Amino acid sequence: MNQSIKERLEAAYAAQLNRTYYSAWPESPRAYAEDGMAQGLSAFQSLLTQNFTELFQEGSLGWLGEEVSPYMMTGLGVQYPQFSADALISNAKSAQKVWSKTSADTRAAVLLDALDRVALRFFEVAYATMHTTGQSFMMSFQASGPHANDRALEVLSMAYHELGRFPSDVAWVKNMGKFDLTLHKNYKAIPKGIALVIGCSTFPTWNTVPGLFGSLMTGNASIVKPHPKSVLPIAIVVAELQKALIAAGLPATIVQLGVDTLDQPITKALAEDDAVKLIDYTGGSAFGDYIESLSGKTVFTEKAGVNSVILDSVVDATAVFGNLAFAASLYSGQMCTAPQNIFVSSTGVKTPEGHMSYDEVVAGIANAVKGLAENPKMGAGTLGAIQNDITSSRVKSVESAAGSGVALASMNIVNTEFPDARTASPTVIAVNASDVAQWKHECFGPIVFVVKTDSAEHSLALTASCADALGAITCSCYSTDDVFMGEVEDAMNAVFTPVSFNFTGAAFVNQHAAFSDFHVTGGNPSGNASFTDSQYVNRRFVWVGNRRMG
Repeated sequence: MNQSIKERLEAAYAAQLNRTYYSAWPESPRAYAEDGMAQGLSAFQSLLTQNFTELFQEGSLGWLGEEVSPYMMTGLGVQYPQFSADALISNAKSAQKVWSKTSADTRAAVLLDALDRVALRFFEVAYATMHTTGQSFMMSFQASGPHANDRALEVLSMAYHELGRFPSDVAWVKNMGKFDLTLHKNYKAIPKGIALVIGCSTFPTWNTVPGLFGSLMTGNASIVKPHPKSVLPIAIVVAELQKALIAAGLPATIVQLGVDTLDQPITKALAEDDAVKLIDYTGGSAFGDYIESLSGKTVFTEKAGVNSVILDSVVDATAVFGNLAFAASLYSGQMCTAPQNIFVSSTGVKTPEGHMSYDEVVAGIANAVKGLAENPKMGAGTLGAIQNDITSSRVKSVESAAGSGVALASMNIVNTEFPDARTASPTVIAVNASDVAQWKHECFGPIVFVVKTDSAEHSLALTASCADALGAITCSCYSTDDVFMGEVEDAMNAVFTPVSFNFTGAAFVNQHAAFSDFHVTGGNPSGNASFTDSQYVNRRFVWVGNRRMG
């Protein structure tokens, strides 16, 4: 293996072991070419209303595509080659014969080359993400660019090390008294088979590349089945992967893109095929439960959850409310890590100035959200746009059901650059803990419930039971009491949920850092896997040992 490649893999692996800050690609657009934004926009625009011809896959049935920009509210017009599930499976079977025999060093080199190729298109991928998901440009650039690449490298480097955990060949000698028994043994990491990666509409690359690179690095030919409304960003990634494979003299169909439509999906046909042995899924719980129910598959899921905040006592209420407002408003709450339920005792929140009543806390949160949303410099950029009509409708139905409990109604924030953008600021709803029908289920999107409880201990009990029953990816706690914080950490960790304490300023509960933060624990109903721990890669292959005498 090239020494520079080896050094990059070792640096990434060392970062995982140390859990300190590390990034292989700068997250600021300013760190890249000065004309990168203009060139990326031009490249993105050149793809619109065209057939996407960068894929090296034969046997297309035609062309399809139905993506709509949440900013322009018009179709992108990008058409992708259509393949039947049978054709994708057949191609993958042929490619698997080659890829499974390819050395780990070669696989790593090819995949790292692909990431470098993607990095040259970060700006283009950002615009593609922005106009399929509704993320702001900055979030699109970071999440689908350097952050996604970092997550892919994280999995790649861990898988590379796990594949080298045991020696490939040994001479095994056992003294039998008058003679030695000698056996020659070899150990092989055998890939499980064809992998399917099912993408989501809101984070089409960040949530897709960990599973994709994990399966590819461990020798499994892969099929990427993106959400029909968010194809372009991951299509570019797949195209660059195929180019890297071809450059290495390998079949492009080691990784394929399988596009479908909402009306004519192919996901189940792919998932249920006996040849598919691995499935990575991100999305709603109902379909995720179906994926987990399939027999004969190794499945990695990230599903829905209800993320909570326990608000007990604070040093600076204004800073806390501002932090919560940003966390709830970032990408209009369309993040799997966004807070939904804020639990506050009926006795209020302790501050250095005295107790803030429950009503004052509700008003403080609502005012902070309103102030951010209406801020001409921050509002539109923070909120982005709503990815689909279902989310917009959910906000309206939740507000209607809450009635007089609506402390702040969702607002349509005008985006001056894109006046037709589909927007909705977070609605803030005051609700009693007993009204479980309102708050005790996932309400994906810009929806925040401030739940009145009997006490801080009651808030913790509700948060823990909710995570245990419904799942949670994040939990946030604000307290100045070390004893209570210890109780929160123990209780939430017992239901396999991480806790972020007293975040203010630039630290937000939504954000998980590659190489340091595990994303999803795999221990509660929000998902059965975590990237990136060793199980995330080890379950994609099997160790087999062979013995020979003489």
